[in-house]
Amino acid sequence: MKTFFVFVSKEFKHIFRDKRTLIILFGMPVVLVILFGFAITTEINNAHIAVLDLSKDSYSRKLQDKIAASGYFYIEDELQSFKEIEKSFSTGKIKLAVVIGNNFGKKLITGQNAEVQIVADASDPNTANIISNYLMAIIQNFTAESGVLSPINLNIETRMLYNPENKSVFMFVPGVMTIILMLVSAMMTSITIAREKELGTMEILLVSPLRPFVITLGKVVPYLALSIINAMTILLLGLFVFHMPMHGSYPLLFTEVSLFVLSSLILGLLISTLADTQQTAMLGSMMGLMLPTILLSGFIFPVSSMPMILQYISNLLPAKWFIIIIKSIMLKGAGLESIAFETAMIVLITFILGILTVKKFKIRLE
Repeated sequence: MKTFFVFVSKEFKHIFRDKRTLIILFGMPVVLVILFGFAITTEINNAHIAVLDLSKDSYSRKLQDKIAASGYFYIEDELQSFKEIEKSFSTGKIKLAVVIGNNFGKKLITGQNAEVQIVADASDPNTANIISNYLMAIIQNFTAESGVLSPINLNIETRMLYNPENKSVFMFVPGVMTIILMLVSAMMTSITIAREKELGTMEILLVSPLRPFVITLGKVVPYLALSIINAMTILLLGLFVFHMPMHGSYPLLFTEVSLFVLSSLILGLLISTLADTQQTAMLGSMMGLMLPTILLSGFIFPVSSMPMILQYISNLLPAKWFIIIIKSIMLKGAGLESIAFETAMIVLITFILGILTVKKFKIRLE
């Protein structure tokens, strides 16, 4: 029995000496609980909306104040015409627009049908439905509190822009495409340098005249070509099997897909330079990328409803920006000027990842 306890004691010492084991054992559950607890939410907080007030009277102003005071919405812009609604949607500034009809206050007082139109960006149908229902409840509550008419005299019209049939496939195809491209591309390159270390061929690379930048580039290019073919296959499936619309430019879409794939490949290569074995690299790319991509990219859960710290972290994920880009091009027909900021973010992240990969490339074997 004494021998058994000595053996157990030795195992405890081994575990506590291995920092990576301790991180997985104690750190991973904490991270997962925080991510799942705060990221997985169907509640709406501070959703950015725009208001087109055609009445401009005291009652329409009170309605706007009621919406803003709810805490669920933030009035990003006050529009002057219907033309500005789609322009605001195309830039990604807002998720919903409220149109308050003419003579809103007068119709409330006289008991006529007061008109309010809700125009939602249905490229993300789940979020569009949730925020529309939240807003309808607030508007109906406002009419009940006003005391001048029954809610039945309020005519609320909801319009789903870019996805009038409210098909969920319009949300899932871009999201699934992003996840597959991120994981497959990162996993392919995450094992390349780790494989060289395991096979013992890393020494040949290190004594060659090739610089770390050239080695990194040489590792990326073949996988870049293969990943782009993979991306085009996924895109064709989305177009012809799931009948995704394509209102934008194919060359622009191809360019954005190539840029996102490049960022994913370099991210995988960075993981490979840090890992000692292929198994570690594979585990790092799977656990380190899959959950954040699904939870924090805005694919399923709205980023604006997450705590601020998670919103900042989501900005570091190329997947977040790519989902916005692909939806804007395919569903909204957006041009480069509308997605310039998102494109610049992916370029910046790719550049930083490339520098880190070259810096972390070890020119000497340990």
